[in-house]
Amino acid sequence: METLTTKFGAEIKKVVSLSKVPTRVTEDNVFQEADLAILPILDKMVEDVSLPGSGLDGLENIEELFAKAESGKSCMLLVEHYSNLDLSILSTMLSKAGNRGHEIRKSIIAISGIKLNEDNPVVAAFTGAYSKIVIYPSRSTQGLDPEKDKDEIARSNTINRAAMKALIRHKYKGHLVLVFPSGTRYRPWDPDTKKGLREIDSYIRSFDYMCFVALNGEVLQVQKTDMMNDFVTKDIIRVTVGPVVDCNEFRNKILDASAEDADKKQEVADAIMIELEKMHIAAEEKRKVLLKS
Repeated sequence: METLTTKFGAEIKKVVSLSKVPTRVTEDNVFQEADLAILPILDKMVEDVSLPGSGLDGLENIEELFAKAESGKSCMLLVEHYSNLDLSILSTMLSKAGNRGHEIRKSIIAISGIKLNEDNPVVAAFTGAYSKIVIYPSRSTQGLDPEKDKDEIARSNTINRAAMKALIRHKYKGHLVLVFPSGTRYRPWDPDTKKGLREIDSYIRSFDYMCFVALNGEVLQVQKTDMMNDFVTKDIIRVTVGPVVDCNEFRNKILDASAEDADKKQEVADAIMIELEKMHIAAEEKRKVLLKS
C-alpha cells in the first residue's frame, strides 16, 4: 500500500521547493497567509484520492454562515479531524461545490498547532496553502518541566497571546475561523484523540455563530510512525456542513443542564464532539448507499 511519501513524491518535492512557511514560530509570525501557488497542488492531491460521488452537503448552511461573517459577525467552523488532508478536503470540496464555495474557501483561517510548522518541513510546506493562526496547544506543554523548560513555557505563553491578538484582528473581517475541537487527528488506538479539548469552550464563548462539519471517507489511514507514512487509499469523500448555530444559545443550553460541580468547559467540549459524531453517523449511512452503487 502506498504512503503519502511514495504516492505524492513529486508533489512533495514541488511544494517544499515553493514553500515560504516559517519553520520557527514567533510572536511576529503567528498569522500566516495562504500561499496560492501551493493550493492547486493540494487540490490535485485531493482529487486523485476522491472517488466519483465525492462532494459537499450543506452548501446553503456555510453560505448562510459566510453571509453573517460578511456582515461583521464572528463565525467559526468546528470540523472533525481524521487526517492531515482534512483541511485540504474541505477546501477542495468547497471550490467544486459551485455558488459561493470558491469565495468561502478563500475566507477560511485555520487555527493550527505549532507542531505542524516546526516538527516536519514537508508538513509545514503543505500547511502553507491555507491561511492560519498558529497556537501553542495545551497538549504540547503537558510534558514540559516547570523548571527545566521554563523558557519554552514562556515561549508558549508569548505565542498564544500573539495568536489571540491575531484572532481578534481577523475574526470580524469576513473570515470563517476553522477549529478542530479535538486538537489532533483521531487515532483508533487512542480514544482520547476523539475527545474535545476544554479550550474549545473559550472559542464558543467568544464567537457569534458556528457550523459543525463532518468528514466521511478514509483516504489517509493514520499510522503510529511519522505522519508522512500514513497509507493512501481512494474513497468516496463526503463533507457535511450542519445548520448555522448561535454559539451563545448552544453554550447556555449545555451549561443550564449541567450539574453544579461539573467541569463546565469539558461539558461544552463533549457536547460538540457528540454533535459531530451524530452528523458523522448520519452522513456515513448516506455514503454507504453511494458506495454500493
